Amino acid sequence: MSNKVSIPNKIFGTVLAHSMRGKMLSRSELQTLAESRDIEELVTRMKNTIYLDALAKLVKPFTAEKVEGALREHLVNTHAKMVTLASGAGVLNAYFVRYITWNLKIILKGKALGRTYEELLPKVNLRAEELVGRRDLAVKALVSKDFDEAVASLQGSEFGEDARKAATAFKEKGDVRVFDTYLDHAFYKSLDKSMFSESKLQDVQKLVTVDIDTYNVLAVLRAKYWGLSAAETNDLIVTTTTKITRDTLQKMINVEKIQEAIGELSNTAYRDLVPKSAANDIDAIMQLEAGFERASIRRIMASFRTVFTLGNMLASLKLMSFEIRNLAAIAAGVEQKIPVDKIMASLIKPDQQ
Repeated sequence: MSNKVSIPNKIFGTVLAHSMRGKMLSRSELQTLAESRDIEELVTRMKNTIYLDALAKLVKPFTAEKVEGALREHLVNTHAKMVTLASGAGVLNAYFVRYITWNLKIILKGKALGRTYEELLPKVNLRAEELVGRRDLAVKALVSKDFDEAVASLQGSEFGEDARKAATAFKEKGDVRVFDTYLDHAFYKSLDKSMFSESKLQDVQKLVTVDIDTYNVLAVLRAKYWGLSAAETNDLIVTTTTKITRDTLQKMINVEKIQEAIGELSNTAYRDLVPKSAANDIDAIMQLEAGFERASIRRIMASFRTVFTLGNMLASLKLMSFEIRNLAAIAAGVEQKIPVDKIMASLIKPDQQ
């Protein structure tokens, strides 16, 4: 499919992107949602926002899980609309794979922990798979009788090898978070490849580069935390489109301690993200991850300074993704009766208020 975006479609797509940005919920609106007494009241309040149609199909009893599923389906549908307007632009297609990756992570983690099909089904929304004709990929893993069969069901797909390596690492380390890193590798490899066709689009490059850099750095640090070998860690790296050189990543792999590895970033464009103090290795990694998230948001907001670009369309989808993460966190907080101030403190802050 052509990566050329027609002028009328580009204009319509970017107008839609700016409209989506303008309709983002303010901090005070999110606070009002977080102050809901229960999930039912939250859904009622959310129906007074742009998410009315997204929640229209929800049936009682409402749960945070149902709310998140409906919102994620809305994001998938919006992304699909953008792909159509962008005439199949490679980078937007590549980012669409993230939704499939999300589902596979849920399924493999669940199978690894002995969850049943009935337990996993409500957690998975297959709208993305349906739109690209890949429903069988997730369903085969979902209906597998056990963990090993679920992993085997992915062989032959772009996730097969990474799923196999994740399964081996899980059996050795016992940490289900290995699935996040390994399946993300399959996604970022696809994303990196898509950038060959978008190499002249600097606004897109800036948005994608920070994502790939974030993945590479966190993959190296987590691999070090799990005690993976240098060879295993190198296999996780994706480095065609990046501001952090392979040499820097190699230095991070070669040092002994996680905090020393993070220190290697002091010689990169991300030197300001290096945590000044951290209680332990996990805290340091989490602080760095939050820093990369802020850097991504700055790039997203800066991309709107130029109009009528593919970057506008990608940036608006990223903003909606952040907002839906916030709304899912609010739904979970309301359901669990978490104090409003704690819910609000946990939210990402992509808005300009």
